[in-house]
Amino acid sequence: MYSDQHFINREISWLSFNERVLQEAADVNTPLFERIRFIGIFSNNLDEFFRVRVAAIKRMVAIGKDEESLLGNFQPDELHNKIQEIVIRQQNKLTEIFNTILVELKENNIFLVNEKEFNHSQGVFIKKYFYDKVLPNLVPIMLSTQNKFPHLRDRSVYLAVKLSKKQNPNDKAYSLIRIPGRSVQRFLVLPKIGKNRYVTFLDDVIRYCLADLFFYFDYDVYEAYTLKITRDAELDIDDDISKSFIEKMSYSLKKRKTARPVRLIYDETMPDDLRKFIFRKMKIRSSENAIPGGRYHNHKDFMDFPKIGKKKHYYPQLSPFRHKDLKPNTSVLRTLRKKDVMLHYPYQTFNHFIDFLREAAIDPQVKEIGITIYRVANDSKVFNALLNAVRNGKTVTVVIELQARFNEEANIFWSNKLQEEGAYVINGVPEMKVHSKLAWVKRKEKNTFRNYAYIGTGNFHEGTAEIYADEGLLTSDPRISNEVENIFVFFKQNYKHFNYKHLIVSPFFMREFFNECIDREIELARKGKDAWMILKMNSLTAPKMMQKLYEASREGVKIQLIVRGIFGMQTGIKKLSENISAISIVDKYLEHSRVFLFGNDGDERLFISSADWMLRNLNRRIEIACPIYDTEIKEELKEMLRIQLKDNVKARVLDPDLSNCYNLGDIGRKFRAQEDCYNFIKNRHHIVMKIYHNPRCVKSREGLKYLENKGYDVEIIKYLESGISENDLRDIIEKTGEKPFYFVRTQEKEYRELYKGKDISDVEWIKILSANPKLLQRPIVVNGSKAVIARPPEMVEKIV
Repeated sequence: MYSDQHFINREISWLSFNERVLQEAADVNTPLFERIRFIGIFSNNLDEFFRVRVAAIKRMVAIGKDEESLLGNFQPDELHNKIQEIVIRQQNKLTEIFNTILVELKENNIFLVNEKEFNHSQGVFIKKYFYDKVLPNLVPIMLSTQNKFPHLRDRSVYLAVKLSKKQNPNDKAYSLIRIPGRSVQRFLVLPKIGKNRYVTFLDDVIRYCLADLFFYFDYDVYEAYTLKITRDAELDIDDDISKSFIEKMSYSLKKRKTARPVRLIYDETMPDDLRKFIFRKMKIRSSENAIPGGRYHNHKDFMDFPKIGKKKHYYPQLSPFRHKDLKPNTSVLRTLRKKDVMLHYPYQTFNHFIDFLREAAIDPQVKEIGITIYRVANDSKVFNALLNAVRNGKTVTVVIELQARFNEEANIFWSNKLQEEGAYVINGVPEMKVHSKLAWVKRKEKNTFRNYAYIGTGNFHEGTAEIYADEGLLTSDPRISNEVENIFVFFKQNYKHFNYKHLIVSPFFMREFFNECIDREIELARKGKDAWMILKMNSLTAPKMMQKLYEASREGVKIQLIVRGIFGMQTGIKKLSENISAISIVDKYLEHSRVFLFGNDGDERLFISSADWMLRNLNRRIEIACPIYDTEIKEELKEMLRIQLKDNVKARVLDPDLSNCYNLGDIGRKFRAQEDCYNFIKNRHHIVMKIYHNPRCVKSREGLKYLENKGYDVEIIKYLESGISENDLRDIIEKTGEKPFYFVRTQEKEYRELYKGKDISDVEWIKILSANPKLLQRPIVVNGSKAVIARPPEMVEKIV
């Protein structure tokens, strides 16, 4: 236990991160419906926190022993109590924020109504919906002191119902109803009334119809209160050697559903008699596991709140664009033989990676494909491409991590599916998790083989690639791609180890490598030279890495940290961490990339990585950090780091007090990293061709068709209708490097009659062409700072 090392406890730091998520829900500058979504994200995060981390703390309390990595000055029982205190405070804050949002919804003619507020026509609509959609999914369970209390499903919301009589309140019964969150939408949009929109919870639809559900009992008072249980998500994998790992995992997943509860949230207005009855039957002590809450639970469902808002209620859509070197109908492998390609998600499209796999699947010269899988989308295009590769006769090796938390069942399904089709499936590495994001293609070229590789910071998941900020390198550089092949050899034969000269592989020597990088900066600082590093990751909690950073700070190394989530260090402490600054960016996208930049006495070294600096990543996972050798890509990533460090809109300062104050920085101008990164990458990669077009001209139509077939975004200017100013014309001509006369259509009758043979200056020609655009050569195509007359259309390639 590290109690006296100036560390912040991991769980307390995580709760501070989730508070930053809650800040987004509270921020009036965040669009209204996005604030609702952040309430859902906050609640979903908290659910997982209780299922994993609080469950682990409770196990420590039960056995009376600390985790080796438990940071901060807490005993397990003290930490558990502190967590409960913070969570209750955050839940109260959530209720305040939610009530504020309800007011703002009303101001926008959107009303969240409950069963006591339905008018007659709404009631008729809800009754019909209840009978058609809801009732078939409901099976009430009657509770009694004699019967065993039913098993409550993890993370499901239940209505605890009290039935009684007006004339005799002591004649009562209790029941439980599970709200069918999967088979029926949690929210119901009611018919519009004038300008007003109405939404209700499924909970209130059921409440409104309780009399219809319990009509066969002789009760006339119906009360319903929500409760939700969260269970321990730890998998207990048995050691029966007669079972396959998939069989063990499948059995463990079934046991997880009946694991011990770690939290019960209940409606604080629940009557004492009903609450005490449930607690007694569930053997729950109020002070230990139960948390009083509001009327509604499972706020995670707000992530899927009905999209009935106006455009202003949502973030502006920033559509992903193509990489400038991967135009439509372009061979990805051919491009990689010329240069490396770095993809920046979600700003650029994940389809490029799908194209990479698809091309490998159908290329007759490709002999083998390998990939590591941690999480994938439900309807995965990645797996579809891999299945097609198998059907095309390729050797396909898929390393699927069956212990990817909460994705175990999906990964078991895909593991079986791929094996049925004939893929070589490896279910992880014994005693470790495979968390690296690698893809590998082996292609026969001439009399040898060439390796192609993808090394990423995020999962091969089309869905998260739209909302997670990640990096992915495509390369055929043998220094990297050949070592990726070696890693797949290791996956197949764990006894084979290699001496990696370029890739940094955990758990073998990643910790040692980055310690050496830090030591190099310490050495430079001691010599009085410029010594610095910029480290971006999701979480930083590995004690020895943090101690090494403290050492570097004491020696004068400037350390700038961008840590989105858990952060175990205390910055700004004199003679310890005064040279360390840290920020966390929480915005519309989840910051997920790991990028490490070291000054190295002017010969800067930059890496992308799948690994955070946590014990699990450095000790118990197969992780990869990859050096960036391409100068253009390195400059691109460095600029993105600089952009993030300037953020003064969504960045919070990580300080020892966990205050989550916003990073004010340069208050004279707003810098919002994610939007600025999008614009930076867009300016470098997004090609919009501007064509000065005459629809009646065959050559002009051919030019436009060429641009469209190439997949460029095209801005069409019909200059004969709109005209063209002298300034615009002068700018276009300068971009071509030609003289104005080069743009004159000398075959035109007007030229022959009025201008042929005359001594006309460049300035005069620009005036003439602006006044008489019919004389202009066409089509003219402009791409940023370059322009060309696209005759023939292939001339466009000169300005790409």
